Amino acid sequence: MNILIVTGIEGARNCAAVVGTQLGMDVEVAEGRKAALAALRTHEYVAVVVDESMAECDPAAAEAIWERSGLQINFALSGAARLIREIRAALHRREREQSLARRAAAAAMETELKNTVAGLLLHSQLALSVNELPSPLAEKLRVVADLAGSLRQQLAATVSLRKDHAA
Repeated sequence: MNILIVTGIEGARNCAAVVGTQLGMDVEVAEGRKAALAALRTHEYVAVVVDESMAECDPAAAEAIWERSGLQINFALSGAARLIREIRAALHRREREQSLARRAAAAAMETELKNTVAGLLLHSQLALSVNELPSPLAEKLRVVADLAGSLRQQLAATVSLRKDHAA
């Protein structure tokens, strides 16, 4: 995992070394907008830290850089300790957001799957209720209904297990 620091301030490489050591990550320094955009095109970063003074001088470029999970820090006033705290907080926020997004996606898929299984079960049972159904077709519909019922029970058991783990 890499972090990109975008600043032209003197001593940025020393600060980057301290941050990298403390966070156990590789930290790169881009000394300007062009270098930052080039780095962003070629590498993936878990965090991008933009010097506030650079952001004020070129807000459009800073916005383009900052969209990539950026933090805005005043390097003239902040030390490495504060930078490390800010990066950790941003990474924790992103982790929580991704976890929530995964749970929401799983819940949406689960709902869609439950609705489909319920529809299969209902329609197969309705088809089985027809009186003059040929015997081979009735047998196949029973298999579909049984499979749908089994899948429904498995889904219910999975939901129950997940709720137990969450509690």
